[in-house]
Amino acid sequence: MEKILLRVVMTLAVGIVCLSATATELTDKLGGLDAISRVETLQSADGLEKLVCVVSQQLDWKDESEGSFGQRVIIKHRGFDRPTVMVTEGYGAAYAMHPGYQEELSTLLEANLVFVEHRYFLESTPQPCDWSHLTVENSAGDYHHIRNLLREVYPGKWFTTGISKGGQTTMFYRTFYPDDVDGSVSYVAPLNKSLEDGRHEPFIDQAGTAEERARIKDFQIETLKRRATIEPMFADYCARKGYTFRVPISEIYDLAVLEYSFAFWQWGDDAAQIPSLTASDSVYYKHLIDKCEPSYFAQQTPYTSFNVQAMRELGYYGYDTKPFEEHLSIPQAEGYMRRVMIPDSLSYIEFDANLYERVNTFLKDNDLPMMFIYGEYDPWSATGVTWLDGKKHIHVFVEPGGSHKARIGTMPEDTQKKIMKILKRWAK
Repeated sequence: MEKILLRVVMTLAVGIVCLSATATELTDKLGGLDAISRVETLQSADGLEKLVCVVSQQLDWKDESEGSFGQRVIIKHRGFDRPTVMVTEGYGAAYAMHPGYQEELSTLLEANLVFVEHRYFLESTPQPCDWSHLTVENSAGDYHHIRNLLREVYPGKWFTTGISKGGQTTMFYRTFYPDDVDGSVSYVAPLNKSLEDGRHEPFIDQAGTAEERARIKDFQIETLKRRATIEPMFADYCARKGYTFRVPISEIYDLAVLEYSFAFWQWGDDAAQIPSLTASDSVYYKHLIDKCEPSYFAQQTPYTSFNVQAMRELGYYGYDTKPFEEHLSIPQAEGYMRRVMIPDSLSYIEFDANLYERVNTFLKDNDLPMMFIYGEYDPWSATGVTWLDGKKHIHVFVEPGGSHKARIGTMPEDTQKKIMKILKRWAK
């Protein structure tokens, strides 16, 4: 995201087996749909039938003349009489191709899985790449088309789910097409109101215990104090990796240190593993690199598509520089995404708060079967919809002490039972 899932593994070695001469009932049904092409069989460790195909999608759902692109979709089949879970992935689908991939909601509901790679990521990137079509409304149109396309293949109950940016996507799709599915589960999904929202920084200042927060801040300040010895190691690492940046390496060093507290709480790290003030420079350097990989800020980032979305509609977070002012090489960090993480050719993009207002109003005015899962200390919870209450059908669950890894299966046992009761009711 990331970091909404900046640390998700985007590429995995996957064995794809071409469709055999003996077609199955599922491949026959898919083959009869004009919008679907290149159906191939995938290996699946659990023995379920698993396929990958390409769905033809309009670039602009308001203007067919703008052309089309192919969107990668992975299907895991349990039965035509089973419910179906559509994953509104926020990034690429490579990891879902792996034979051992399991998705929580479809497993709990014993449902079919329809996993949709987000437009403009990996194999679902239009060519040529016209960034004007990368909008939330257009991506919602993609899921709506797939839902209608597979309506007769899977006539049972439909659910949507996603994690992090994918959780946002689930929420957005439900906003634009509220009646498409019977229920939705969004994991750790923020709803940001601006490019640097402003709620994350004070949230981080209250996360965990005072002792943990002090240890984090001590590490950040000490890393900045040791700039003369650690920054050259940092710069050498970036050079060896082939990273280039739009700003001087000293600013990248500053940003990596500022990023540290967000990353710590996002991934639920252990404060006991933070180097002590007497640890060596090399230990400090290694810890910083391990937690705040500088590729996040590099021109070689695989997340340009996400950065464009953040700049345009999704929003993001800022950094509180006040505690570190005397040790930074920059006066402040405001505007860092535009300065550091967006190609110059896209610097014209301005944030539009209309999406935030639309979704916020939708959630306040409606009460559909929706579920939101958050972690108590995850900084993304600062802009989550944890404020929703008084609803009969919208449910919000927060894992005590949880991080961005919060799932149904990480909740306390009594909460898991409550969640399963709700899901089974939706699936009836």
